[in-house]
Amino acid sequence: MSAVQGFSITTPKIDPSRPPRQGRKPDGTPDDDDRVEIGPTDLAFQEWAALGLAPPNLEGMRQEHLQRVCRQLQTRDYGGILLFDPLNIRYATDCSNMHLWIAHNPARAVFVSADGYVILWDFHHCGHLSAHLPLVSEVRDGAGFFYFLAGDSEEQQARQFANEVDDALRQHAGRNRRLAIDKMEISGIQAVQKLGIEIKSGQQVMEHARLVKSENDIRAMRCALATCEIAVDAMGQALTPGIAEVELWSVLHAENIKRGGEWIETRILSSGPRTNPWMQEAGPRKIREGELVAFDTDLIGPYGYCADISRTWYCGDDKPSDEQRRLYQLAHEHMTANMNMLAPGVSFRELTEKGHRLPEKFRAQRYGVMGHGVGLCDEFPAIYYPEDFVDGAFDYIFEPGMTMCVEVYIGEVGAKEGVKLEDQVLITETGVENLTRCPFDERLMA
Repeated sequence: MSAVQGFSITTPKIDPSRPPRQGRKPDGTPDDDDRVEIGPTDLAFQEWAALGLAPPNLEGMRQEHLQRVCRQLQTRDYGGILLFDPLNIRYATDCSNMHLWIAHNPARAVFVSADGYVILWDFHHCGHLSAHLPLVSEVRDGAGFFYFLAGDSEEQQARQFANEVDDALRQHAGRNRRLAIDKMEISGIQAVQKLGIEIKSGQQVMEHARLVKSENDIRAMRCALATCEIAVDAMGQALTPGIAEVELWSVLHAENIKRGGEWIETRILSSGPRTNPWMQEAGPRKIREGELVAFDTDLIGPYGYCADISRTWYCGDDKPSDEQRRLYQLAHEHMTANMNMLAPGVSFRELTEKGHRLPEKFRAQRYGVMGHGVGLCDEFPAIYYPEDFVDGAFDYIFEPGMTMCVEVYIGEVGAKEGVKLEDQVLITETGVENLTRCPFDERLMA
């Protein structure tokens, strides 16, 4: 296959001048500190072993992910899928490169045919980053045709890229002209459509591919959660009156990164009057004795897996007020009741309709969802409160292997404080397993 003029193609391979060592890390990857592949640190492996956790086998997990994407394409009779979302690229290839930067600078893309042929367009001169991934069939560059990189030649470069995609679709899908795309610049969409390619929803394909987790996925998630909870414990030890919100929040980042974790999606931590209303981001405010401190981790840990848990703590040595305990216990009751409803065969609608009802005075500031899927990030489905349910949008049922976050915010309009709680769970063959081991604040539970 020849390159379109101006684009380069390389075939990924291991550098023969630097063969991998014979030893292997617990996840099956080469025990070579000089490799380009990212991953957990020795500290993380040691902590997981002490907790009795087995890491995933990365080779197996990568194969499983690609197979799931291909099954979704085959089920829908699509010729292939074109991915720009960095988390979809990560899922399909396990290749990592500047995810947060790429999220707003779409300079990378992946084409996956229905029979599993994978073309990765990486950032320029970055072909070496996927050399350890045999499931990537080709590496190219040239997917970055957004205005920052392309300037006033954006449409021309988009046409060049679209021609490459068209060539790949013809070679690997024959006459099938149905191509799923998750996210793409307008100029790229227009260029693809002009070639007679029928565009389908790539995000739908990927959300359903990612929906049910394998044993390797679940192992990776357990490890990410353990790392998150160790980091949260360090936050708890650092919480003393007078510490700034951002200072406390920085502990979570540092402890995650030092174990091979990757980033944190938000910065939602607030204290005292800033806990109501919810969604306020960590700022310079100093936390005071007797106040509530609430946060949502939204943490992307080792292997790129999300650990999304929320806790509310009492700051100081005194006893919480009756009102603080009342809010906390109601939040815990609401979250636990909804969690206990989860089981195979229960419909998403059923959880919305039959779930625990918030008292009327807390509904105005209800959280956006009762729960949501979780994997490499927050994922499909969203389980809405009855007031927000969209008829026909979520007509599916829970299946074994799905992983969910169940959450709640309790805060009355105009009140002094609020409480946020969230646990991460696994749907099993018989019900639900709470994957979260992070303790609740016993003083608020009393």
